Amino acid sequence: MGSVLNVVEGARTAVLVDFGGVITSSVLQAFTDFGASLGGDPRLPLDLLGRDQPSRALLADHECGRIDAEAFERGFAERLRAHGAAVQAEGLTARMQAGMSIDQEVLALLGDLRSAGYPVALVSNSFGNGTYDGVDLAAVADAVVISSEVGIRKPSRRIYAIACERLGIAPEEAVMIDDLRQNLDGAARIGIGGVLHTGAADTRRQLAESYGISA
Repeated sequence: MGSVLNVVEGARTAVLVDFGGVITSSVLQAFTDFGASLGGDPRLPLDLLGRDQPSRALLADHECGRIDAEAFERGFAERLRAHGAAVQAEGLTARMQAGMSIDQEVLALLGDLRSAGYPVALVSNSFGNGTYDGVDLAAVADAVVISSEVGIRKPSRRIYAIACERLGIAPEEAVMIDDLRQNLDGAARIGIGGVLHTGAADTRRQLAESYGISA
């Protein structure tokens, strides 16, 4: 059934790609490692960001550019302390992301895609300061859409539409690569195909087998 659907979908000619968890190693693992360093439940940071309403509001405001990294750090440090974790606010986002590294195989894949004629747009929810410092974004993507710069975050349909507009394509021509299902679901609502990323080799295979995008 899947192969039939993919044929009906038509050609996909462009790729949208997430940053944290795709171009980098797992954000979820980094946040869990940070949680473990606090000496309590390693899942605390992720649990708060996922289920604690004040923490969720802080994250949404930060990702959409309504508050800066320092304001997020102050607020989230308070939420962590309220749940028993002794943590300083200054530099909190950097410590949370300390375990992340750039995936060179994904960078190679994106380079191969662009060399093969597939335009690439980065679509990323921003977090902290200096997150993108290790990567020359202009060398990775033809368009860059950062949530704090456009005031909209994934999985809002509008952020994906902006990326497609900047590439000059229709959503039905694009595939989104992301490590979070909810972000792929948001993209799918405007017709963008999806690849759930677990590693560069598997993503390369999914692009080829499901969408005919080979590089």
